[in-house]
Amino acid sequence: MLSEKPSIFEQGQVLLFDKPLYWTSFDLVNKVRNILRNSLGLKKIKVGHAGTLDPLASGLMIICTGKATRTIENYRNLDKEYTATLTTGATTPSFDLETEVDAHFSAGHITEELIREKLQSFLGEQKQLPPLYSAKLVAGKRAYEYARKGINVELQPATIYFRELELLSFRPPEITVRIVCSKGAYIRSFARDLGKALGSGCYLSALERNSIGTLRLGNAYSIGSFAEYVEQTRQNEPTGTPAF
Repeated sequence: MLSEKPSIFEQGQVLLFDKPLYWTSFDLVNKVRNILRNSLGLKKIKVGHAGTLDPLASGLMIICTGKATRTIENYRNLDKEYTATLTTGATTPSFDLETEVDAHFSAGHITEELIREKLQSFLGEQKQLPPLYSAKLVAGKRAYEYARKGINVELQPATIYFRELELLSFRPPEITVRIVCSKGAYIRSFARDLGKALGSGCYLSALERNSIGTLRLGNAYSIGSFAEYVEQTRQNEPTGTPAF
């Protein structure tokens, strides 16, 4: 018989997860909730995330459970670090692989020196126009709802900043960049803007989030390892500590 004492997850845990590619952020939250309900026999438990990742991105997400959901806002404003792969010489309407290439551009003139020079120009505070294929609210609807119907709506630029932009590799047509940026920065929009700065086109072809503040992907659970941890918790009833 399960103990009536509140589990450590009901008391509140801040957990790090490696979100799989193609999963939505809701998919991850729902899976965590179901594992807790099914393994611990919980009818209800609060589970929430401290910031989304696009389905075409993988990497670190923070999931809070129980009373720790009250602390979610503490994590939303932290800087994020990403590894982004950008494909030059073409664009897509969504600025990533959600949509098909809609235009091709010359990219033979792009060199490592030019990329490094243009990356420097993005450092610091920027006004960035969000992608139309985004979750920004416009007249009560998400912008992507309009975009998928072919309806153009006007989005307002947001103030964001880039703290670090490090060129990791350039293997034409792909550029790999390590990015440290503020909340609200869209790496897809950065890809669009860098393409323009390079005198070409560019879209985001892969993205992984490495860290949120001081919290690192290397300390994150996979869904499988989390399910094992919850089962150990059920068997041993530990007092529990945060996952990082």
